[in-house]
Amino acid sequence: MTAAKRILKDDGSIWVIGSYHNIFRVGYILQNLGFWILNDVVWSKTNPMPNFKGTRFTNAHETMIWAVKNPKARYTFNYEAMKALNDETQMRSIWEIPICTGKERLKNGSGEKLHPTQKPEALLYRVLLASSKPGDVVLDPFFGTGTTGAVAKKMGRHYIGIERDASYVKGACQRLEQVKPMSDCAMEYTVKKRAPRVPFGAVLERGMLQPGDTLSDASGKKTAIIRSDGSIKSEIAEGSIHQVGAAAQNAAACNGWEYWYYLDKKKGLICIDELRRQIRTEIYGAD
Repeated sequence: MTAAKRILKDDGSIWVIGSYHNIFRVGYILQNLGFWILNDVVWSKTNPMPNFKGTRFTNAHETMIWAVKNPKARYTFNYEAMKALNDETQMRSIWEIPICTGKERLKNGSGEKLHPTQKPEALLYRVLLASSKPGDVVLDPFFGTGTTGAVAKKMGRHYIGIERDASYVKGACQRLEQVKPMSDCAMEYTVKKRAPRVPFGAVLERGMLQPGDTLSDASGKKTAIIRSDGSIKSEIAEGSIHQVGAAAQNAAACNGWEYWYYLDKKKGLICIDELRRQIRTEIYGAD
């Protein structure tokens, strides 16, 4: 975990998976190292191996911890893509996915499982879709039979795998040779549909405009005065920038951010949407 934190990018994230044997200890170590835990995700196995001895409950899940280097990390989370994957319903932290079986399960020369705990590609597909972008580098320091690499290659991510068992390395290399990346079009995914809302009052709070300043339309003919609470008042209406903008055009609705302008002594009329863009960049780091 110490080595992982050293090489993890400031805007990257880490996923650790384990069973009850070790995951609580791992979580404790992560927090002691200063990692900030975003979620614990339960992989609920729809077809778990039975407990043949009948001495305890069947182990039907594993826990994954998703974490970043610190609470202020600007990590990737493709929220809309995960929502789309889940039939337009917000993805929850319990993932029902079967264990690795059938053709996906790698076998050795004797027809036995090559790796006792080979993870299903469906699990890594969800992890990488949620927290990475095409072109990102994904490191798996316990590469096993290469499930992480296979999914990363398929999804257009670069990958680095570290594995000390020679038989696993051989199986992983053979597996990876057969993987074909998706087309550029197929790699596309649903992105954030709506930018974070910014109230017009935020412009006043930051001193970008002052109460008493005048707003106008692009022609400069229709004007309104800014009031102390962020509302505006024209000759025919008062209310929000949207309401008064609609009234000025005799329209049912209006995007006041795009309708109203302010006068800059050097640059002339500037759309107030430029101020909103600056605030979004300040708060969220992007438009």
